[in-house]
Amino acid sequence: MATLQQLLHDRLAAAFASVAGEPVDPSLRRSQHADFQADAALGLARRLRGNPRQIAADVVGRTRWDDLCAAVEVSGPGFINLTLADDALGALLGAANADDRLGVPLAAEPETVVVDYSAPNVAKEMHVGHLRSTVIGDSVVRLLEWLGHRVIRANHLGDWGTPFGMLIEHLLDLGGAEAAHELSLGDLNTFYQAARAKFDSDEDFKTRARNRVVALQGGDEQTVRLWRLLVQESEKYFLSVYDRLDVRLTGADFFGESAYNDMLPQVLAELDRLGLLRESDGARVVFPAGFTNREGEPLPLIVRKRDGGFGYPATDLAAIRHRLHTLHATRLLYVVGLPQRQHFEMVYEVAREAGWLRPPARAEHVGFGSVLGPDGKVFRTRAGATVKLIDLVDEAVARAAALIEEKNPDLDATERAELARTVGIGAVKYADLSNDRTRDYVFDWDRMLSLEGNTAPYLQYARARIESIFRRGATAPDRSRRTVTVAAPAEHALALHLLAFPEIVAETAESLDLHQLTGYLFRLATLFTSFYEQCPVLRAEDDVRASRLVLCDLTARTLARGLDLLGIGAPRRM
Repeated sequence: MATLQQLLHDRLAAAFASVAGEPVDPSLRRSQHADFQADAALGLARRLRGNPRQIAADVVGRTRWDDLCAAVEVSGPGFINLTLADDALGALLGAANADDRLGVPLAAEPETVVVDYSAPNVAKEMHVGHLRSTVIGDSVVRLLEWLGHRVIRANHLGDWGTPFGMLIEHLLDLGGAEAAHELSLGDLNTFYQAARAKFDSDEDFKTRARNRVVALQGGDEQTVRLWRLLVQESEKYFLSVYDRLDVRLTGADFFGESAYNDMLPQVLAELDRLGLLRESDGARVVFPAGFTNREGEPLPLIVRKRDGGFGYPATDLAAIRHRLHTLHATRLLYVVGLPQRQHFEMVYEVAREAGWLRPPARAEHVGFGSVLGPDGKVFRTRAGATVKLIDLVDEAVARAAALIEEKNPDLDATERAELARTVGIGAVKYADLSNDRTRDYVFDWDRMLSLEGNTAPYLQYARARIESIFRRGATAPDRSRRTVTVAAPAEHALALHLLAFPEIVAETAESLDLHQLTGYLFRLATLFTSFYEQCPVLRAEDDVRASRLVLCDLTARTLARGLDLLGIGAPRRM
């Protein structure tokens, strides 16, 4: 079904085109002066050399409004103000009530989308620095999948390169059984740090480690077997973290750097054949157009290093080529921190110059800032160590459990534990997603777990409170009702916001600015509070009661769906 904003847009666009003799974007938006405002008459007046107020009046007169609007007026220098009719809002709400998708259509042209996110390193524990990529990427996946796109989750593991020489040698020094036991405990940091310490202090160990890298790259059977042990134990640990964090990544989504090894010579040969490769200080590089260093000299992307080895730029080129040619993706999303922006822009430019990345395919860096502590520096433990992601999750759940025990001590232990997990993890995710992803944000336990303000617990509580209305009224939602009575100002405001859900979902799916969706949900919860305070529900007379219960149910469903798109649960009781 057409959305409210689409109905208004199409009607205005047709009227503007009739006046202008050509297509015109009406520039429709929400307004504090009316429900919606269109200001395209101002720009059109310059093209037609006419009076903008007269043009606006002509536009208004070219179409019918009485079935949608209670008032249409021209104001100021030529703005068109539209105030929706309550009956029209009621009919559109009735259609949304009958729709499991709440009026949100599936994508008209579904795409194959690769989302590259999380990307931990083998034999290293996941830390708070992995939080943003994992949580943002998971929400992007959920959103695009719900819209009907074919989404390929790509967890680009750091599972190859020179560090694996020292890691395998350390594993051999420990002995297979002891090493496997240590790795299975999930204490990857201790294992890695011990290997690093030996590498830095023991020349014999350093020599053995370097030789082991050569053996690994050469496919030595024993070395590859030990490397696989490191990868497998690390993947088990990563999956345990993903399970605790309630994200959709699975073992099938791991696609490490090693997976592209066999493609690297072909990438090098193709770039050479296309005339893009250059020699620079013994390395084979590409100088993508538009990138220079501080001295204004062309900036190279190193494809093959001076020693003949391949680095991660070559791997990223192989990955983008594979995703475009083999997976046939048309949208590539890289959920990686902002410091990597230039690197990825260079990779994209090389892919364009090689002819791999061409319309309709496009690649986007979904960049994000850092998580900071109260001191404004990168978030760390009191001892100054990097915060482990699993510890962060466990603390969030523990803090939520204490809050629930205080607020609702009558819950049984099983229900309390599940609710604590939903609230605690939701609080961490929402605190991240509700911030502009391109900015740093301060990690604040008290704020994120608050039942007031723009937080997950506030939205979860709003949904649970609506569910309690139906329990108290001993009634179930009526999703067969096709008309909703909209009369009070608070009903009108809530109705308008509910009907804006399809637009906000579409805008978020395009921009991937997830704080747009969180802002919408927070506004929805506050509008519902105003409605509930001003418009009695269970005490209202029969038809009004039934209509207001539909508004309650639509709000609860929209809150639950919106939170689910963010990867956050919406409990029915709190």
